[in-house]
Amino acid sequence: MLEIKNLTVNYGAICALRGVSLEVKQGDIVTLIGANGAGKTTTLRAVSGLLKAQSGEVLYQGRNITNLPAHQIVKLGMSHVPEGRMVFANLTVLENLMMGAYLQKDKTVIQQEMDYVFGIFPRLKERLKQVAGTLSGGEQQMLAIGRALMSKPKFLMLDEPSLGIAPLLVKTIFEKIVEINQQQGISILLVEQNANLALEISRYGYVLETGRIILQDECAALRQNPQVKSAYLGGM
Repeated sequence: MLEIKNLTVNYGAICALRGVSLEVKQGDIVTLIGANGAGKTTTLRAVSGLLKAQSGEVLYQGRNITNLPAHQIVKLGMSHVPEGRMVFANLTVLENLMMGAYLQKDKTVIQQEMDYVFGIFPRLKERLKQVAGTLSGGEQQMLAIGRALMSKPKFLMLDEPSLGIAPLLVKTIFEKIVEINQQQGISILLVEQNANLALEISRYGYVLETGRIILQDECAALRQNPQVKSAYLGGM
């Protein structure tokens, strides 16, 4: 589904990504772990057209989408749930969801996607007329994922879905991510600080350090790797 080849991204004079290469196969959940500032968010933003790549390629379903405008990338079936959720705080839950469907003209499809989102996150249906800024952190995360699903994506990128959420809701959010992957066959690239949870639900993982991939393996193997254990899994 996605292949990143030798991607380099700069912020002014600072090199944020240095020749990053990774791939996500169809139907897979792949995770990208690393410390703060390693370049995880930069990777997702470069893939979804929000940041310009200096060099390298981003291939989506075999098509080169490097530096394509973000709205065109969404049109191709890729959705990005940003770090910090970025819901439209002054709009209602319904209005936020409709923003996710802005490229979709078929009202029947919009209703089907809406019903699917409510099936996964029933709480959003209960809060339909509520202003998004008044939702809890967990509810806002559900809304951010729901909004991304409204564009009927084939590929979903999630940036720190557990950030700032009560531990009890984190487990729910991760269960829902697995559900979306299994029910809809949506391929997922997950960026997550909670390495334990991320490696648990993913098949394959990459470890990013100061803009470079330093390790990659099946997640079961990464969880046993002494380097990963001491740096990201609390030495377990």
